Amino acid sequence: MGTWSDTVWIESRAKELGFDLCGVVPAGKFPELEHTEEWLARGYAGEMQYLSDPRRRSGEGAFPGIRSVIICALNYNTDLPKSTGVPHLPQNAEPRGWISRYAWGDDYHEVLKERLHELTAVLREHFIEPFEARVYADTGPLHERIFAKYAGLGWLGKNTLLLNQRLGSWIFLGAILTTLDLSPSLEESALPPPDLCGSCRRCIDACPTQAFVEPYVMDARRCISYLTIELRGPIPEELRESVGTHVFGCDICQDVCPWNRRAPTTPREEFRPRTFGSSAETARPKSEESSGLSSRQAQQDASDSSEESLFLPRLEWLAALDETDFRRIFRGSAIKRTKWRGLVRNACIALGNSEIQPGARAYHRITELLQRLSTSQDSVIAESALWALSRIQIQ
Repeated sequence: MGTWSDTVWIESRAKELGFDLCGVVPAGKFPELEHTEEWLARGYAGEMQYLSDPRRRSGEGAFPGIRSVIICALNYNTDLPKSTGVPHLPQNAEPRGWISRYAWGDDYHEVLKERLHELTAVLREHFIEPFEARVYADTGPLHERIFAKYAGLGWLGKNTLLLNQRLGSWIFLGAILTTLDLSPSLEESALPPPDLCGSCRRCIDACPTQAFVEPYVMDARRCISYLTIELRGPIPEELRESVGTHVFGCDICQDVCPWNRRAPTTPREEFRPRTFGSSAETARPKSEESSGLSSRQAQQDASDSSEESLFLPRLEWLAALDETDFRRIFRGSAIKRTKWRGLVRNACIALGNSEIQPGARAYHRITELLQRLSTSQDSVIAESALWALSRIQIQ
C-alpha cells in the first residue's frame, strides 16, 4: 500500500499542475450510491438513461481492478456578475439570455482531461511498480462528487452539489481511477467534512421550477439545466415561464448559496466568456478589460459591444443560428451538448419570456425571425417559436 507521504506528494503535484483541490479515496461503495437507486426508481433522472448504468454503483464497476480514486478540482468562478445580480435591461434593449457560468469558456471536459493526463504521467514517473490508470472528467460511470466527499474535498449540499468551505461550489471535478493501492487522504477513522448547510434553504426556495422535492433531493425533470440541455423534446409548457431567459443551464441555486458569496475567482483565461466577431471566430476578452467590473458595468458592456458574447448573449443571435454556424461557433465548448435544435428551442422560449415590447428596436426583427422559425421542419423548434410569438405579439 502507498504511504501517507505518497498521498501528500500526489496532492502537492496536483496543485503544481493547477488543480485547486486534490484528495485520494479508496474505491468502494458509499451510502450515497445506495440512495441513487431509490432516486432512479422515482424517475427523477428523466431521459438521462446513462445514470442507470450499473457500473456507477461502485468504483469497481467503473474500472475493474481499481484500488484508489484520485479526485481533483478546478475553480471556474470568474469576477463577472451572477445571474441573480444582473440588473434589468433598459426597456428598448435587445433581449439577452443566460448561459451557465461553467459553459462560458472552453469545454471543461477537455481542460480537466489535459491536466489529469499530466498528473497521470507524473504518477508513472514516481511509482516504480506497474499500474493501470483511467481518467474521467465528467465523462464516465462515476459519481465524482460522492468520491470527492470521502476524499475530504467538501460536503454534499442541499442543492446536491459538492460544497467546499473555501471555494464554494464553483468547481469542476475530475478523477484518476487507478490500480495503485494508495493511502487515503482521510484516515480510516476520520469522518468526511461536516455538512455546513445548517438550516439554510436558500437554494431550495430560489429554484424557479421547484426542482428540489426536499433538501438534498432533486427531481432533474424540473431542473432548468436538465430542461435546457438534456431534454431533447419540447420543454413542458407548464415549466416554460419559470425557465425565464435561461438558454443553457442554470446557476441560481449556486448564485444564492452563502458559501459562494466570497468564493475566490480563477485567473484561468480558458474559463472566461468567449466572444465572437462578425466572422464568428473566437476572441478572448483581455483580463485587464474585464476584471473588476461591477454588475452594471458588465451589463452595459454586453449591451453596447458589437461582438457577440457568451455572457448575456443576444437571444436573437442564438435563435438565428443555423446548424453550420452552431457547429463552428461552439466547437470546443460545453454548449455543443444541447445540440443546435436544443439551443434554438431554448432561445425561442427565452424570447417568449423576454417581455420585449413593440416599441423596442429589435421587436420587428425578432417577430419576423420567430415567424420564420414557426414554419421550421423541426416540430420542436416550430412549436417553441409559435409559443414565443403568442407571448410577445399583440393580438
